[in-house]
Amino acid sequence: MTLQLGSVFLIILFMFFIIRLHVVLRNGRNYKPGKKGRITLLVVAGSGGHTTEILRLMKRLSCSYTPRLYVIADTDRMSEERIRTFEKSKLLDSDPQFTIHRIKRSREVHQSWSSSVLSTLKAQFHAIPLIFRCRPDMVLCNGPGTCVPLCVAGLLLGILGIKKVLIVFTESICRVESLSVTGRILYYFSDYFFVQWSSLRDSYPKSIFLGPLV
Repeated sequence: MTLQLGSVFLIILFMFFIIRLHVVLRNGRNYKPGKKGRITLLVVAGSGGHTTEILRLMKRLSCSYTPRLYVIADTDRMSEERIRTFEKSKLLDSDPQFTIHRIKRSREVHQSWSSSVLSTLKAQFHAIPLIFRCRPDMVLCNGPGTCVPLCVAGLLLGILGIKKVLIVFTESICRVESLSVTGRILYYFSDYFFVQWSSLRDSYPKSIFLGPLV
């Protein structure tokens, strides 16, 4: 009897999770952060080209996106310096609000898919308390695997009714004909999904053609 009640409870809990996820995703584009002031922005920077592209995108954003919370992988030794240089170049003396956080990397280059499951779970373990503590209005990312646990944590805030977090994904410019693994995952869970090549827009109707970020 106890086992049956437990099974029923788990089924109800699962159904609640699915329904809440559907509601959060369906109403995503109706959410307009910043109506009452500034937008707390969490930016996921990946090493190398991912950081270059996300900083190019950041140049196009107004000063309304503040504070800015950058998240990088714990093994990334280059992005922090580039982020600090970028923020210094903005010369926002009246608004120096940015912080840099580190979490576990979901998957290293050439890491096996079997071992990446465990590393992704570790990253998720670090991402949830970070998102719940910072409670950003928006998560902006462009491809590194590290962004998946952060986006999942952001969705969880909405599912639990704590706060809607807007998930904005921009596919890397090097993806011309097909999406990255991260893109294929977040295509279904992002509120706004941007691509930089029209060929991708034609293949993925939900996507929005942004044009190359150069």
